[in-house]
Amino acid sequence: MVPLALLAGCMVGPNYKRPAVSIPPDYRPPVPTQTAPASSLGNEKWWQVYQDPVLVQLIHTALAQNYDARIAATRVLEAQAQVGITRANQFPSAAIGADIYSQRNPKVSNAVPAYEVNAGELDLSVIWNLDFWGKYRRETEQARAQLLASEWGQRAVISSLVANVAAAYFQLRALDSELEIAHRTLASRQQSLQLTQVLATHGSASGLDVSQAEQLVYTASETIPDLERQIQQQENLLSILLGVNPGPIPRGRQLTEQAVPQSVPAGLPSELLTRRPDVSEAEATVMAANAQIGVAKASIFPSFSLTGTGGQESNALNRFISEPSQTWYAAFGVTQPVFEGGALRAGIRFTQAQWQEAVLSYRQSVQNALAQVSNALIAYQKDRQFREQQDLLTQATQQSDQLSQVLYRHGGASYLQVLTSETNYFAAQLNLVQAQLSERLALVQLYQALGGGWQEK
Repeated sequence: MVPLALLAGCMVGPNYKRPAVSIPPDYRPPVPTQTAPASSLGNEKWWQVYQDPVLVQLIHTALAQNYDARIAATRVLEAQAQVGITRANQFPSAAIGADIYSQRNPKVSNAVPAYEVNAGELDLSVIWNLDFWGKYRRETEQARAQLLASEWGQRAVISSLVANVAAAYFQLRALDSELEIAHRTLASRQQSLQLTQVLATHGSASGLDVSQAEQLVYTASETIPDLERQIQQQENLLSILLGVNPGPIPRGRQLTEQAVPQSVPAGLPSELLTRRPDVSEAEATVMAANAQIGVAKASIFPSFSLTGTGGQESNALNRFISEPSQTWYAAFGVTQPVFEGGALRAGIRFTQAQWQEAVLSYRQSVQNALAQVSNALIAYQKDRQFREQQDLLTQATQQSDQLSQVLYRHGGASYLQVLTSETNYFAAQLNLVQAQLSERLALVQLYQALGGGWQEK
């Protein structure tokens, strides 16, 4: 009964409670309320948010081959193994040993004649360090918390990887759109140059007009090689995210065909505590630090151990399994630290300080998560408004460009006006692509900020 009572024992140290944090009732800016509250965008699967089949396949490839994702998965395996190692301390350890030996001594004197000994030994030894104060259980609790932290850390890597691949893909499609605009503008300006040269040969245009028309052509043509450089470098960046050597990247939908919802349901701020991988990872770190306090406190109390050995020993095979050859040994030990120079008490203070640091880091991660969601909501709302205005500006510059060319052909405007209108229209088209890209990147950032992207398909 005594060993059972010692085994049951008690667990010193504090039991875990989630640290209190200040959570606002809504985000800033507040999301318009609906009759039936919609589930947060962060709850959606990433393949439902990003609907381009090519992008979905690229993300699948990245999750399978990206080195950061694979390293994070390996860390989880390490943590799982560490739980098994730590948990083993709660149980007895047993070992079996066997010896066969032969010894012969020569005659020393008539009183000590020569003799020879042939013997064998087989024994089983058991050692059990009783977990009376819960030290090993607290260590196992800490290891499980560290495993949980590594699992959430892996999800954070996955969420970041999904966001990075989507953002890089959208940037690539934006560069493709800009290159298409540059080629289209170059072809149009080359036609305008030919027309201006014809007019100049008939006296209807000056050499200055021809020079200005050439300026428009060269402005468009110089943009093309720079965009081609950016496209190839962006493909290399995506290749590294995919875990493959630099090379071409397949294309799917155009940038303007990538879905962007009119409004995004954000959900409740309190949901971030259980959905954001970085917040959950920080909380798991608090759990581990809390358990470590119990480990440190248990070290100042006595430790109890049971030791036992039993087996067979005989110098003759025919008597090896007989009762006289049986051996056994059993012991119960108690060890109490007496003087450690204050190290044990300092160890408790050290673990308590580590716990306080972990709690502060957890609260900081919650605050950062709220700020990131708020910033992403603002960015998504304002980027959409900016894109809408940029769309109107592009339409206006297009009309101005068309009117200036018509007036010039009929003598109602100078070519300087054509030059200005062409330049403004070209810049407006490129700016519109950037506005469309910013709107989609804001969606990527908002989805990640709300804790989405780590769900498995």
